[in-house]
Amino acid sequence: MWKHILLYAAILALGAFALQWLDLQRMARLYPQSVYDALLAAGFLALGLWIGARVLGRRHDAPPFDGNPKALAELGISPREAAVLAELAAGFSNKEIARRLDVSPNTVKTHVARLYEKLGATRRTDAVRRARELGLVE
Repeated sequence: MWKHILLYAAILALGAFALQWLDLQRMARLYPQSVYDALLAAGFLALGLWIGARVLGRRHDAPPFDGNPKALAELGISPREAAVLAELAAGFSNKEIARRLDVSPNTVKTHVARLYEKLGATRRTDAVRRARELGLVE
């Protein structure tokens, strides 16, 4: 039974492909300039994407991000607090950070409160802005 269904499906797909091909041939004969324009536009699109990827792609010669260990030491930010800060900068909530770092939400709240003190911030956006200014997060 499945063989018959697959055979009929293959025949129908082949027929649909043939009809589409014939329709494309008819369109190419009736509107050759439009077909050429579409092919030219597709070529320029591909060229633009390729050039954009080359020009705007990541530079491999840039030094890897180190998180400014000197500023971390001066502010007294622990490695766990730095991990919480990175998650804050990524935009995660306390519950999401707790899940991702495998700690309790209360621990995350404590780390966030200490980060506020150390960075001189009053809210998350201030802390992330200050951390970016200091080069602690990307």
